[in-house]
Amino acid sequence: MDRNTNEAELFAAVRADFPATERWTYTDVSGRDILSGRVRAAIDAHLDERMYNGGDKAKMFALIERVRDKFASFINADSDEIAYTKNISEGLNIVATALPWQAGDNVILCPELEHPNNVYPWLNLERHGLETRMVAPRDGHIPVDRIIERIDAHTRVVTVSSVTFAPGFRTEFERLGRLCRERGIFFLVDGAQSIGTLKTDVRASFIDGLSVSTQKGLLGLYGMGLLYVRREWAERMQPTYLARFGVDLGDAHEAAMGGYAYKLMPGARRFDLGNYNFLATAALEPSLDLLLEIGSERIERRLARLAHALAQGFIDLGLPICGGAPGAHMTNIVTVGTLGNGGHDGVNDSRMNDLAAHLVDNKVKFSLRRGLLRFSFHIYNNSDDVKRILDLTRAFLRK
Repeated sequence: MDRNTNEAELFAAVRADFPATERWTYTDVSGRDILSGRVRAAIDAHLDERMYNGGDKAKMFALIERVRDKFASFINADSDEIAYTKNISEGLNIVATALPWQAGDNVILCPELEHPNNVYPWLNLERHGLETRMVAPRDGHIPVDRIIERIDAHTRVVTVSSVTFAPGFRTEFERLGRLCRERGIFFLVDGAQSIGTLKTDVRASFIDGLSVSTQKGLLGLYGMGLLYVRREWAERMQPTYLARFGVDLGDAHEAAMGGYAYKLMPGARRFDLGNYNFLATAALEPSLDLLLEIGSERIERRLARLAHALAQGFIDLGLPICGGAPGAHMTNIVTVGTLGNGGHDGVNDSRMNDLAAHLVDNKVKFSLRRGLLRFSFHIYNNSDDVKRILDLTRAFLRK
């Protein structure tokens, strides 16, 4: 892709490589992505190699290291600070169980705006004397000031989502990260709703741990995640599970056994376990290449424009938008309805349910979350998608 191509041509070419956009107005990357032609080609090539030749293990390991390097570059980290996981939940649990806890230590979070999988790991550690300190949300936001107020000498971890999955607001995690760094507190971020759609710089944001998965903003498959742990922290942590790839034996074969006294791999590599999800890694590489080529800042700006246009259009039609008028709190996500007026994947409002059914019937993809209709954009979306959703909504309201 030529970087000199103007933005309209660039993103038109991107969209053309996502066949689902011909079938759907797809605004559900917060739920899961759609696959590009280049990802499908990489999957097919990997499967063909396995089917016809059995696969070349050395090339598979080379793939793992290339993608590790590319993801590290994508978030401004070092390769040794990246481990492979199955998903975000595993990454969060790896951190939770590897830290050097003492009875009476505490962790602080806002459970009402977290996915349950960033709550249960901490509750699970209460049996070892950990205190889970919970703060209440404020108007759908994770209240950074309230979290700061709860920090004391026994706080070991502060954990937040960079963007909440509902209602989809940004968290002031840079401010929180700076304070945690000053006080020696591990700052752990769930990046499910920001990786690939917002610029992520773990250095600038003072993040100590970042757990992500590949089936949303990274435009890959289910079944794989990536975990960043800052080197200075990782090398003070003891993995709960240990396998050969977490042990430093230099260039020895993957099945080599060293002495019974062992040395852990540097940084986050000590958290790697067994063979990798090579298929999901093969699928991720072309998506990472594309995201790196376009650039995170350019992606974030474009998606913000689309989200702001949709939110303002809904407001003009008289619909309730979480967070009100578009502003800095918004990301690539727009949520319509009343937060909390429904379960995890439902809405207890007949009018909103009817609107949702109308949009689905007209081939619009989005999610229902905690009483909200959630629309989320990525690089394959354009202003025509915004216009179509608003036109369909306007027609529904005229009935």
